[in-house]
Amino acid sequence: MYEPIRTKSVHSTMAGTTSDFPHRSREEELDIQLAGHLSALLAVTDELRALAPSADLDTAAERLAAQVARLRGGRAPLRAAPAAAGEPQALHRRAHTLAGRALVVAASRADTAVAILAAERMDAHGAAAPAGPRELSPAR
Repeated sequence: MYEPIRTKSVHSTMAGTTSDFPHRSREEELDIQLAGHLSALLAVTDELRALAPSADLDTAAERLAAQVARLRGGRAPLRAAPAAAGEPQALHRRAHTLAGRALVVAASRADTAVAILAAERMDAHGAAAPAGPRELSPAR
């Protein structure tokens, strides 16, 4: 009933050999994604440190930098000197969100050390900025 396929697949002829472009494993992709989330969390932590220096934030920044370096094969993360400006509550909410994203990726990657660090940061930032609804001005 059906005629057999007599030509090569379009996918095999377009791609050529598999060495034409680099391939990454799922673990490598998760490492890259996790390092990105932790780098963003580190940047927000540095901003919070500029606004309100504390030993807890200093320790967290060191631990985050160490994990990013580990995930990136020993390369330390780039860190900018943040300006001491911004709203601490908003920064804590942002840090809480980033820590949650890192926790999800760390869990799927089975990286216990990062999962524990991310959960600790979620707790710390959640306590500093309650995740309740934002107050809106009444409509006129």
